[in-house]
Amino acid sequence: MFPIAFHPIYKHPLPEGHRFPMIKYELLPQQLLHEGIAQPTDFFEPSRLCEDKDVLRVHTSEYLEQLKTLNLEKRAARKLGFPLSAELISRELRIAQGTIEGCLKAMEHKIAMNIAGGTHHSYTDHGEAFCLLHDQAIASRYLQQHGHAEKILIVDLDVHQGNGTAQIFQNDDSVFTFSMHGAGNYPFKKEQSDLDIALPDGTDDGTYLKELQHHLPDLIAQEKPDFIFYLAGVDVLATDKLGRLGMTLEGCKKRDSYSFSAFAKAEHASKPFIPVQCSMGGGYSPEIKHIVDAHTNTFRVARDIFR
Repeated sequence: MFPIAFHPIYKHPLPEGHRFPMIKYELLPQQLLHEGIAQPTDFFEPSRLCEDKDVLRVHTSEYLEQLKTLNLEKRAARKLGFPLSAELISRELRIAQGTIEGCLKAMEHKIAMNIAGGTHHSYTDHGEAFCLLHDQAIASRYLQQHGHAEKILIVDLDVHQGNGTAQIFQNDDSVFTFSMHGAGNYPFKKEQSDLDIALPDGTDDGTYLKELQHHLPDLIAQEKPDFIFYLAGVDVLATDKLGRLGMTLEGCKKRDSYSFSAFAKAEHASKPFIPVQCSMGGGYSPEIKHIVDAHTNTFRVARDIFR
């Protein structure tokens, strides 16, 4: 199997009214173990909270200070969607560190997963929509700072556009941002990624997969990344209460299988493989079983492809 970042702090991070669908972070590891997809030794806890120097390669010092002192202006705090607390800030720093350490493990194991992460609505100077600090952006800058990667590809297949990702890396040729999302979904004012594919409401499995197959292999070949980040949101499901696409559970599984296969087949001039870090992203179906099943499929197909 491959390394999986797990964050025990998820067990009690939020007041009761904000627990759903956060409970998926407790249930998903249990399901992976129950099905034998993962073993206890596959999981790792981040060794520490993400350090300020790593966060500040992406986020402004003023914003980080406001978070750490719980001193956000009320309107900015409301945009987060969570009640602001010291525990919440620690949780976000732990997510980011899990993604950084996952990247380092992916360089050895080909792929690493973060049970959480995918906080793609976080901008350099503010957060919104349950995203405070951008884990994959922080990890991207860490890899570049330490000489582990020069060219990075971020593949965001969450139902919501990665607006924070687009803003953070605008005018930066070293990171290519690809977002395939629902045209009618939040955010209603989109940023401009390097490549945006906006899908109409009700897009079914066949249409979605045809679009992905049309763009992804050529994009990898064109950009020649040293490292790939994948955001595998399962809010593309027709059952999702915050999504507006029409995909089935099997279609979502095929999406992940196709993406992972494309990553695994990609060639690099000087490396035996291109490492991949995967964060889970969104999932808001009313039935928690649908969310956990869809996320479990992501791990299942990754295991089969990256043996």
